[in-house]
Amino acid sequence: MASASQPALDTLRTITTPEGVELNLRLAGPMPRACAWAIDLVLRAAILVVLLIAVSTLGELGMGIFLICAFLLEWIYPAVCEVHLGGATPGKRALGLRVVNDDGTPVETAAAVIRNLLRAVDFLPLMYGVGLVSMLVNREFKRLGDLVAQTVVVYRDDARPAIAIPDAAPLTPELSLSVEEARAILDYAERVPDLTAERADELARIGEPLVAGAVPYAAGARDRLLGVANYLVGRTRR
Repeated sequence: MASASQPALDTLRTITTPEGVELNLRLAGPMPRACAWAIDLVLRAAILVVLLIAVSTLGELGMGIFLICAFLLEWIYPAVCEVHLGGATPGKRALGLRVVNDDGTPVETAAAVIRNLLRAVDFLPLMYGVGLVSMLVNREFKRLGDLVAQTVVVYRDDARPAIAIPDAAPLTPELSLSVEEARAILDYAERVPDLTAERADELARIGEPLVAGAVPYAAGARDRLLGVANYLVGRTRR
């Protein structure tokens, strides 16, 4: 379920990697994307005004330089930002947005160029009319450029802190754990330092069926869960 802080009209997209890890992407709707575009528009306009003043004394040469820079700023600059600046133009970064591929990986040059060049079509007939209609009828809020480039605009979530669990000898579970079960074991291991010994043992007994076969029954449920948690985060035997 999406968190209460998730903006209205936005949806959660879950991607399962080949390793069985679930990635949650919060899709950005038309309103935050429009605000990001407006910020970028103002920034580009300010740059063009400064540039026009700087080349105004060069006559036709200055106008040629201005037109070339205006083209690059309008069509190439956004793609460069999305490829080399974490998937975000300054406007997107200000709104906490970024562009990624459909599978959640960073956007590459070809996709970034395609989605930005197709803004010419999305802009029709005026003020991104085609793009807005496309986003409203698409559950992932994709404009035509996103559909062709196979990209999506998502919120840039803060990086999850590294998992801090008590050090223990890693144990390989004999049972096949689902993603939810593995996540539950890791969540438990992270909470153990903040629990009393009695409470930690009580909670461990709830999850004991998941790791009952991991080691001989002489080891307590808490030790087995911590051992499996260390295995899940990739620690090796010492």
